[in-house]
Amino acid sequence: MSFNKTLLLFLALLAACGSKPNETKPATPPPAISVSISTLAPAMWPDSFEAVGTVRPRVAATLSSQVMATVLDVKVQPGDRVAAGQTLITLDARNFETAQTQAQFALNEARNALPETDSAIASAQAQLDLAQSTLRRMKELLDKRSLSPQEFDESSARVKLAQAALAMAQARKRQLNDKVQQAEQSVQQATISRAYSEIKAPFAALVIARRAEPGTLASPGVPLLDLEQQGSYRLEVAVEEVRLAKVQRGATVEVNLDALPAPRTGRIAEIVPAVDPASRAFTVKIDLPTNPALRGGLFGRARFPLGERPALAIPRGAILTQGQLQSVLIEDSGIARARLVTLGPAHGDAVEVLSGLRPGDRLIYPVRPDLTDGSPVVENREVRK
Repeated sequence: MSFNKTLLLFLALLAACGSKPNETKPATPPPAISVSISTLAPAMWPDSFEAVGTVRPRVAATLSSQVMATVLDVKVQPGDRVAAGQTLITLDARNFETAQTQAQFALNEARNALPETDSAIASAQAQLDLAQSTLRRMKELLDKRSLSPQEFDESSARVKLAQAALAMAQARKRQLNDKVQQAEQSVQQATISRAYSEIKAPFAALVIARRAEPGTLASPGVPLLDLEQQGSYRLEVAVEEVRLAKVQRGATVEVNLDALPAPRTGRIAEIVPAVDPASRAFTVKIDLPTNPALRGGLFGRARFPLGERPALAIPRGAILTQGQLQSVLIEDSGIARARLVTLGPAHGDAVEVLSGLRPGDRLIYPVRPDLTDGSPVVENREVRK
């Protein structure tokens, strides 16, 4: 029995030693991905330089009171849009109302005294006429020796007294006219001061800052509200002094604002010729098209054209972004290879490549979602055509 078991074991070992080892089948390479390929070559690229600056309103105003009074109400908040002539702040007007009432009373009193002075002048004129007529008759009697010199002198004195009375009445009338004029000016001034108790918007504007609250003592020159005119903004940029000859008033430039999604076109409205000795730059003011999203203080860039130069450019869609890194895929011996690139300014749908690519590189574009670094690729010549 034990012999049979030994024999069977021997035969099993012999069979195992005579069997062939398992052969490893080679891995099947993945199929090549069909892609569109374009060979990079330099092309004429618009040359320009960039300047940074700040958006500022063309028209801005800081409202303050022209009289000293207590603030009763501030009707607006920062961010509110107001119409021209809209009341924004009301001040305590009781003192102005009292002054206006007193000035009006003084004016009425002066005007009421005018008829009395007119009567006084008429009476003095009548007395003078009578005295002069009497003096003429006295002169005839004196010439005929029918009147004593004493009586004639007394008649002459009455003429002089009448003349003095008339002059006094006329002077009183002039004084009263001056008083009426002064009272009218006082009424006008009191009316203006009372009108100053309502501070109104000088133009349609956006409220930027509120600097006063009810109970604040408003004084001339103390800011109460800051306003910016709506729909009227400029980008003010600092340009190096060596670029002065290349900037022309009235020229159009491309403007990019970080707060707005797309670039826009602006027009150079003003060039400040004075150069800042510290920065060696001068200020260029660029009118911006109307946009409700514009605000004073936004950061912006202006691109000034300089002509054309040869450059290497690629489509925006060919750029792959991972965090801070930007790359493209090129075809190299049938394999997709990733290349890190440094990009320059964009123009339309193209972006200038500063480094990472060179003329003759075969750029893969468009980039398929399943395409990665190291993927085998084959050029789709039908698509290329």
